[in-house]
Amino acid sequence: MRIAQVAPLAEAVPPKFYGGTERVVSWLTEELVRQGHDVTLFASGDSETSAKLVACCPEGLRLAGIRDHVASHLAMLYHLRRRADEFDVIHFHIDLLQYPLFEEFNHKCVTTLHGRLDVPDFMPVYRTFTGMPLVSISDHQRGPMPENANWLQTIHHGLPAENCRFSANPKDGGYLAFLGRISPEKRPDRAIEIAKASGVKLKIAAKVDKADQEYWDEVIEPMTHHPLVEYIGEINEDQKHEFLGNALALAFPIDWPEPFGLVMIEAMSAGTPVIAWRNGSVPEVIKDGVSGVVVESMDEAIAAVETCKAMSREGVRRYFETRFTASVMARSYVAAYESLLAGDLDAIKIPGLTLGAPAALNGAANGVAHPVLRAV
Repeated sequence: MRIAQVAPLAEAVPPKFYGGTERVVSWLTEELVRQGHDVTLFASGDSETSAKLVACCPEGLRLAGIRDHVASHLAMLYHLRRRADEFDVIHFHIDLLQYPLFEEFNHKCVTTLHGRLDVPDFMPVYRTFTGMPLVSISDHQRGPMPENANWLQTIHHGLPAENCRFSANPKDGGYLAFLGRISPEKRPDRAIEIAKASGVKLKIAAKVDKADQEYWDEVIEPMTHHPLVEYIGEINEDQKHEFLGNALALAFPIDWPEPFGLVMIEAMSAGTPVIAWRNGSVPEVIKDGVSGVVVESMDEAIAAVETCKAMSREGVRRYFETRFTASVMARSYVAAYESLLAGDLDAIKIPGLTLGAPAALNGAANGVAHPVLRAV
């Protein structure tokens, strides 16, 4: 297939530091290329890919110091729309802006919703533009959406099997790891309390956004002065592999409806079990007692530290390999693309146009048909 992958411009693909969505886009893009598809990546100019790169800005906007990203995304969508006929499938990873601009191409567009969907501010778009085919990254993520949302499939994230080296024996018995972002909903305070109560060292590798600076200054930073707590700061991809691989367990003490939680499968890839609160996607990602421990209280989380010491790291890795590799993810997306292109075309909502008889998909590798558009 000829596939366009449309990435957020906030970070490079893959990101230099923090950036879960851009990392997933990179893994999916590289695996689709490896599987023989003709992939074009619309992303920032400092992205690195084996696909055809369309540079939509010189570098990732966050590190470039650009605060409002709307203008850059609109420019990207304008150029993509002029090239829409070049692709069999256009796959968006950028939330909302494409909905009105690509309505007439709903028959070959897919949007993966990477964030939380319980935000009332976004509901007018979700209620108005109901024709865009959507992919959720967990079943739980779908809950707040309108009943007539056009769901195509749920596809869990996956990462390259070789990405995090499997670690059978953490150095010095390991430590609890907290990785990601300092924010109230991520609950680093819980991770610190678990470490203090269990007597196991905690290492925190996380960035502090401006929006969370006050929370860091007033709540978390004073807690890091405990001898069992070490704050490392934001780390890059190479540092992350060693950080997770040498951990006894990943602490994932979230207090919000996490849509997926990429760091959970990154830890599992290294053989590191996860101690995670039962919120959002956690029960879909963690197999309790196999790849980690799902908890609902501080007492359970503290007890889970001892449970993780006895867990099979080989078993954690095997569970990851069966469900959360980039290969599994890419095959699921290809099946979704094929389902879209071979679907009930009469149900696709394209204002001002009607769908004619199917014609052969021009240049597609799988020979799936797609609709011919004609003006009403």
